[in-house]
Amino acid sequence: MTQDDDDLDSLVRKRIRALRVAQGWSLEELAARARVSQSTLSRIENGRRRLALDQLVTLARALDTSLDQLVETAADDVLTSPMIDAAHGLMRWPVRADPGLSVVRQRITDPPPDNPARMRAHPGREWLVVLSGTAVLLLGNRRIRVETNQAAEFPTMLPHAIGAEGGPCDVLGIFDRDARRGHQRGDDD
Repeated sequence: MTQDDDDLDSLVRKRIRALRVAQGWSLEELAARARVSQSTLSRIENGRRRLALDQLVTLARALDTSLDQLVETAADDVLTSPMIDAAHGLMRWPVRADPGLSVVRQRITDPPPDNPARMRAHPGREWLVVLSGTAVLLLGNRRIRVETNQAAEFPTMLPHAIGAEGGPCDVLGIFDRDARRGHQRGDDD
């Protein structure tokens, strides 16, 4: 066994124990859920029993996770630098765990549009939090003030637009793949 194999083996054992503890389960409770003996589970967690693939699959299911997540080793890339879109005043971070999601930070200086024709609708969902200032979210026929530390989440099939009220505001948003595409197409107008 190589050093990398030993590291992965140790990591998986620690994850099993950490997930069990996070659920508030005893060894006995997880063993019952996974249909293994309590002593077997204890030996797995403590490294005194070889990890078998069939047991890992069973434990992953019992812990409500996937085998991929249980054995994932991509912890090297903890930090992500933003992609800068200076033309639109955006910083964008992809979410590695879910390539369909993007986190976007934007400074908004303009008020929301007066013309409802400038509101967009497209497939997807958005979530945003106002980091500073006050944003105005136009959502269908509604006008919603979103102040510092408040968040909004909505389906993007509703016509929507966002602007600043009383000065600039900084917004952090999470876009699913469809919402991100909808905004990228709209930016080219």
